[in-house]
Amino acid sequence: MAEKATTSVVLYLAREPKADALLSASPFALAVGMILDQQVPMERAFSAPLELEERLGKKLTAKTIAALDPAVLDELFTRTHALHRFPSAMATRVHQFASIVTTEWKGDASAVWTSAASGEELVKRLKSLPGFGDSKAKIFTALLGKQLGCTPKGWRQACSPYGDAGTLFSIADIKDSGTYTKVREHKRAMKAAHKAAAAKE
Repeated sequence: MAEKATTSVVLYLAREPKADALLSASPFALAVGMILDQQVPMERAFSAPLELEERLGKKLTAKTIAALDPAVLDELFTRTHALHRFPSAMATRVHQFASIVTTEWKGDASAVWTSAASGEELVKRLKSLPGFGDSKAKIFTALLGKQLGCTPKGWRQACSPYGDAGTLFSIADIKDSGTYTKVREHKRAMKAAHKAAAAKE
């Protein structure tokens, strides 16, 4: 089964046209970027799928990655200018994810979310994947709903507060340079508030 892009929307996560074009066209690449979006800048995480594809020398697909020897994938992640702060751990997660998509979803990553009957089911599915905790599953669900047209019944409630209309909390709300700046400002304000609260304790 070939991967199907959910919509023609162009995402603004890597903040680099070629990298964002890949994320927009390839559900598998988008999910890989989401897995990598941990303890590194957002732009680094979401530009990594394109870099991985270039190092691989062929199209980045679940089947291609699943078929690789894990040691080969580890080398692709860890070579100079590593793809992540923790490249080996992330290589393992991406390989596991690719194997799941290949064996359980016929190689189509988008089927993981487009076939979910409800927002609750979608969040639950995502949480079962390597590298997806509760918050990440909800943020990704919000991104799918707000920007990519994947809106199963109850999706906003299932991923609240990230799915709430009018918020500027997460990558789900970044659509251009203006919303990028506002989300960054929100994150900085939250961080400062946490620091101030901790200092009072």
